[in-house]
Amino acid sequence: MPDNPIPHPAAVLFDMDGTLVDTEHLWWQSAAELAVELDLTLTDRDLPEVLGRAVEHTAAHLHRASGTGRPEQELVERLNESFSRKVAAEVVPRPGALALLAALQGAGVPTALVSASPRRVVELVLDGIGRQWFSVTLAAEDTPRTKPDPAPYLAAAARLGLDPADCVAVEDTPTGVASAHAAGCAVLAVPSTVPIPAAERITLLESLEQADLGLLAGLTAARPL
Repeated sequence: MPDNPIPHPAAVLFDMDGTLVDTEHLWWQSAAELAVELDLTLTDRDLPEVLGRAVEHTAAHLHRASGTGRPEQELVERLNESFSRKVAAEVVPRPGALALLAALQGAGVPTALVSASPRRVVELVLDGIGRQWFSVTLAAEDTPRTKPDPAPYLAAAARLGLDPADCVAVEDTPTGVASAHAAGCAVLAVPSTVPIPAAERITLLESLEQADLGLLAGLTAARPL
């Protein structure tokens, strides 16, 4: 045993889109393209209904905002197909993401991928960045409710056999932060598009390149007793 072992958290639970991989713009493109077909133009006011949201939520928003007579399920399928096609063609890791995953793996820290995207998209991303980084992966279909509900992060911690309060969640949207915070995780937020306000047990960074084992360990160590 080293004299001064590097401290680390019990586990780190990563969001996927916009956090580990640069796919939020692909999701926005998919939604914007479908909106045009519905005679609707998306603006910044639509960001909270699109980014960080499950496909069903975004489809319902487009259905409601456009007043289209097309079934919501058809919009869900169109969004899924468009986004999957774009992700298959372009999986780009966010700066610092792979280096942080490698550091966690080297230190023996378990990690989970906790995504609101469908399993088909999660599998495409895992094919691109490597599934060896994660002990557990959860997609939208794996819990009865997805983000901003805490269910995905509660499920990830349970599968790892850990208390969520001992885990750090890494997120990029207010929706994901709300989910992780409600589950009781410490949260490291690296905003990708939408600003995230500072709050108790939420730490903001500009990039994952600024994150290391010591910082992550400090987030859980600082939890209230």
